[in-house]
Amino acid sequence: MLNAIHHVALICTDYDRSRRFYVELDLIREVYREERQSWKADLRIGSAQLELFSFSAPVMRPSHPEATGLRHLAFAVANLDPVIMRLEAAGVAVEPVRIDPYTNQRFTFFSDPDGLPLELYEAP
Repeated sequence: MLNAIHHVALICTDYDRSRRFYVELDLIREVYREERQSWKADLRIGSAQLELFSFSAPVMRPSHPEATGLRHLAFAVANLDPVIMRLEAAGVAVEPVRIDPYTNQRFTFFSDPDGLPLELYEAP
């Protein structure tokens, strides 16, 4: 059966910009795939991986409001406040913190450089 999520893959419109945005993640490897003229970076997030891809002309996928497909990518953090402060200091707009009515945990949303919705979920 299924044990865990191994990785999440993202296709970005500007590889260098997105790589800088996700730079806080641990880079496992980065390769240029000549046959596809595409960069690929494998980034570690705890025990999972984020694959960041570039392609010459990726098609934009709708993400708001509540479009079919990837709804959002959520990152677990021990404490929201310092992460929010760091994002805002870097010029990233962060939504107001909300409380999950089922778990009473705090969470918030922001977007990556391509508008992909990202969530920070406080899981102490």
